[in-house]
Parts: sequence; C-alpha cells; structure tokens
Amino acid sequence: MMELLAELKRRQMFRVAAAYAVVAWVLLQFANNITPALRLPEWIPTAVVVLLMIGFPVALLFCWIQQLAPGGESSKTTTGKLDWVLIGALVVVIGLVSYQQLTTNGATTAQSQPGVEAAKAAAASPTTGISLAVLPLNNLSGDPNQEFFSDGMTEEITSALARIPDLRVVGRTSAFQFKGEKKDLRAIGQALNATHLIEGSVRKAGERVRITVQLIRADDGTNMWSENYDRELIDVFAIQEEIGRAIATSFNMRLGLAPGENLVSNRTENVAIYQDFLKGRAWLRARLSPATGPYLETFESVVARDPNFAPAWALLARSYTLQPGGASARVVQESSVEDARRIVKGFLDKAEKAASKAIELDPQNAVGYSGMAQATSNGGKWAIAEDYAKKALELDPNDPEALLADGAASRRAGYLRRSLLSYEKGRALEPLIPNFNLNTANTMQANGKNDAAIALLESMLPTGRRNMFLARAYAADGRYAEAADTVLLTRTTDAEFQKVLTDTAVLLRSAPTKVAAPQTLPEYMNEYNFVYAHVGAIERVMEYAEREIAIGYLQDLGQMLWLPDMAPLRKTERFKAHMRKAGLVDYWKARGWPDLCKPVGANDFVCE
Repeated sequence: MMELLAELKRRQMFRVAAAYAVVAWVLLQFANNITPALRLPEWIPTAVVVLLMIGFPVALLFCWIQQLAPGGESSKTTTGKLDWVLIGALVVVIGLVSYQQLTTNGATTAQSQPGVEAAKAAAASPTTGISLAVLPLNNLSGDPNQEFFSDGMTEEITSALARIPDLRVVGRTSAFQFKGEKKDLRAIGQALNATHLIEGSVRKAGERVRITVQLIRADDGTNMWSENYDRELIDVFAIQEEIGRAIATSFNMRLGLAPGENLVSNRTENVAIYQDFLKGRAWLRARLSPATGPYLETFESVVARDPNFAPAWALLARSYTLQPGGASARVVQESSVEDARRIVKGFLDKAEKAASKAIELDPQNAVGYSGMAQATSNGGKWAIAEDYAKKALELDPNDPEALLADGAASRRAGYLRRSLLSYEKGRALEPLIPNFNLNTANTMQANGKNDAAIALLESMLPTGRRNMFLARAYAADGRYAEAADTVLLTRTTDAEFQKVLTDTAVLLRSAPTKVAAPQTLPEYMNEYNFVYAHVGAIERVMEYAEREIAIGYLQDLGQMLWLPDMAPLRKTERFKAHMRKAGLVDYWKARGWPDLCKPVGANDFVCE
C-alpha cells in the first residue's frame, strides 16, 4: 500500500486531483449562478456536473501516462510551493462547501419552523402539506380600468405556481373574494385552507410594470420572502417565471420540469394581444354576461391574431362549452329540437376544436384537457371525456376546473361515489365558490346523504340555484312547506319565470298528494322538474332528460335521474331505453358498471 501511495505521489496524481477539485468547484459555482441570471435551461448545472465527473478519471489517466520517464521510471517529485497552494485551496473549497450546507440547512430551519419544514414534513399527506393561495394583487396604477391587468397577473402567477409538483395551490378563484378587503391574514388562510399566502401589488405605467410580491406564513404573518420587479411590460413572463422559481426555492421544492422547460411557456410576444387575453380571462372567471364581459368574442379575437397562443385556445374551448348552459341557455331551451341541436352542436364542435388546438400547441396544458373533457362529456362521449379528465388531473391534480369536469362526467355516468370525491376535493380547494358547493350538495344527495346536503345548502347565501337545490333536498325529506317557501325566495323580473316559481310552490304545498291528470301539469324544461316525483307524475321527469338527448347536450343528465327519490323511475323500461340511447350502457360494459346498476344476462341491466 505504501509503495502504491509513493508511486501515486511520484506521478503527481494527488496534485492533479487537488487542482481538478478546485477548478471543478469554481466551474460549478459559475454554472449555478449564471443559469438563473441568463434564464438558461435548468439542466445546465446538472450537465456540468456530469461532464466534470467524466473528466476526473480522464485527467488522472492522462497524468499517469504523461509522468512516465523515458526509461520507464516516473520522475521524482518533491512537495513544493505549488502543492501547498493547492492543498490550501482544497481546504478552502471543503470549508466553503461545508459552510454552504450548514448555513442553508440552518437558514431553512430558522426561517420555516414551524412553517416550511413542518409543512414539508407533512406533505406526504395531501390534506396536511403546504398549501398556497395567491391573493389578488393590488392595482396601484391609479386607473380602475387596469384592474384586469392586476387580476390577470394574479391568475398568471397562480398558474405558474400550480406547475410545481409538491405545491398545493388553493383558492385560485376563491381568493378573489378578498379583493380590496383589509382582513386578518390568519382568517384568510383558514377560509382558504392555506398555510401560506402571496400578496403584493402591480403598478403599470406605459410600457413598464412594477410587481411587488411577498410570501407570508398564514398562521403568524411572518414574511418569508419578498421581491420587487421593475421591468419592461414585455418581460412580465420572465417575472412570473422568476416568482415561481423563487417560491419553489423558498419551500426547497423541485420544479419537476423537463430539460429546457419553464413554468411559464407558450405565451404570446404581442403585449396588446396578451392584455386582451387577460381581460377575457378576468371576465371568464367572473362568468359575466356577454353584455358586460364578452369573454367569448375576446378569446376568438386573440387566437385570430395569434394562432399559436395555447392558453387562449384552452380558455376559448371552455367559453364555447359554457354557452348552451349559460348565455345561450334560454335560446337552447325555447328553440325547436332541430334548432337547439344545431346550436349545441356548433358550440361543442368549436369547443373540441379549440381544446384540441391548445393541446397540440402545448401538450402540458391541463386547461386544454379539462376543456376537452367538459365538451365531450356534455356531448355524451363518455370514454373520451373520462380519458381527457384523467389526463387533466394527471397534469394538474389540484385544478378546480379539471375536478369540476371529472365530477360532472362521473355523476352523469352514475359513478356517484367517484363524483363526490372529485367535488369534495374541489370544494376543499375552492371553499368560497358556489358552483362547487352546489355540485357537492347535489352529489351528496345522490349518494344518500341528504342531511349533509341540506346543512351545506343552508350555510350558503340564497341564490336562484341554491334555492332550487335546497327545495329539492327539503322535498326529498318530506318537508314540502319549507321546499315551497324556499322556491319563493328567488326573485326575478321575468314574468314567465316568476310563474314557474309560483306554480312550483303550489305543487309542493299539495305534495305528496297525487295529481289526477299528470299530463296537465306545467311543462318543466329545467331542473324544477323534481316536483313531478312528489305529486305522482314521476315519469314526466324523463321529458327534460329526453330533450337533452334529442338536442345532444347532456349537461344536467346526472343531476336528477340518480337521486334517491327517483328510484321508482330507474325501474322503468323508459329509463333503461334512455340510458341505452345516451350510450351509457355500452360505456358501462367497457369501463365498469355504476354504483346503482348491474348487468342482468348479456343484454339487460337493472338499477336500484
């Protein structure tokens, strides 16, 4: 062994190894610092490490060969000043590496206990890990018309953070409930189920923008990180990327990006187009009517001017899907079957094409997949919708819209327990959004949890849909007078709809007495047709469901037919024929039977 060490020394192997270590450390520091500064791909430092590791044995081999004397003996060497310099440098490098490790760990512990590290230790459980909410950034531009820009920056930063695998982003829409409010951060954190919050401001002046953000621990208001970004407007994407990476670093989380990939990608370089996109996004989030927020026309204009802008295509798909049940709902309901089918098909075909374009441009765009899931589910393409919903959740497990699409598709197909899981998870992420609470309550009722559904609905502010859902739950519980009173809580200036509400209340007060002539009852081409089940005319519930099949829009299919008080209807041949016509029986055979149904023989089935 001593002879080997002596031989290594004679061949200057130790000198080369020490020099290599020092130079390698310097190169690594350079790569680590220059990569974020120049926004180089994240894989650059890793590649440097790999090359240096490969180069080490090559350098030693080259040294061994070069140090051979002509006679086959190695040259004799002595320890000189260069050796002592290399030894000193190596000691300094080792000391610096040790210091970096100790200070990094110490800073993390000091900064985050019981915050980041405690939350990170709990991150193995999705319900107890780090959860982050981005509060609406304050508009400091002095122009109320620029609210869309500060709101847009909030949503864009939220979307970038949502791509960090271990980070649970909550309240993506619920957070806007606190816009402009001076409320205790602890209360906001509790309301949004968030352990950490981001707040800040946006000041836009001409072609420059200043964004200030800070990361705050919700339980005690500790400021964990803050930064100011003063850039040209065209640099907003770089700002979003830097904020996302800084937050990941604060939590010591991996970015989970492929080589060359960024958190913020596939964006337009045209500032005017981007600002229009932000306007449309704000209107879509608020679900405003076309008269006050033309999000559909805005997204159509954006993609016409920049056909390669994937996020705009994805939101355009969602906008098209909403039309038959939103802005165009009255037209669809009152048109002939032929006209309604033409209108619906037009919107859903456009939605599928837009979603397909978004996915083609950016295969990692979860919004594109959830948009496709919503469109195909509403059109009765069950297997396709399920596959797209799964892909959307694979890319972004905490995307509320993807969970909404999955919950709706599952409920329409009769997978009630699976549907409730999606809605409950979505409600935990978006606790202040009525749509999730309403869908959760409805699916609770379908799962036989009527008391829980009533409790949830009673906790909500009265709205037309909340009143309808609550009246339906009261009626299922035999509380007909309360159901009638709840229906009449809805106020409307539409005389025709007011008559529907009045007739519904009268029928509920007469329940459970059966009407003598079911065919004389009012025609309900909406969700109020639950009344039929409580006055002895249950088969008339099928009329609305059958119209949905006829016009090719199955948005409400699962809201009524799977409820417990519709059990007698599910025993009828009319119901079974409807399920076959909807394509669900073939789907069940391929993907598994729903909670309430099972096969009988080769070509028949029964439902409880």
